[in-house]
Amino acid sequence: MTGMAPLPPEPFRPLDHAVFSAEKMGKATLFASERVLVGLNTFLPGQEHRLHAHAGMDKVYHVLAGTGRFLLADGDQPMTAGDMLIAPADAPHGIRNDSAENLVVLAILAPAP
Repeated sequence: MTGMAPLPPEPFRPLDHAVFSAEKMGKATLFASERVLVGLNTFLPGQEHRLHAHAGMDKVYHVLAGTGRFLLADGDQPMTAGDMLIAPADAPHGIRNDSAENLVVLAILAPAP
């Protein structure tokens, strides 16, 4: 599933669209419009998305599977399935999979990049 959602909307399982890559963090777009982007970020053990920030764009992370660390400007915090982090515009954030299992995180960005 990439791009616009089917009309009428239909339920689906985000984990069915997880894409993993040995070279770098995996990404899959589940929905994209002018207003919002919904995607999956996937991490094999040891992979990370370094500390970064988005000007003028809020980001929500919801951990769907696995464990790891939320990277923040003042340190890092543990993450596990069910946890959520909201990174307002300009707030540094990132993710590290420091576990032995795969990590899947739903990412919602608004406005869309």
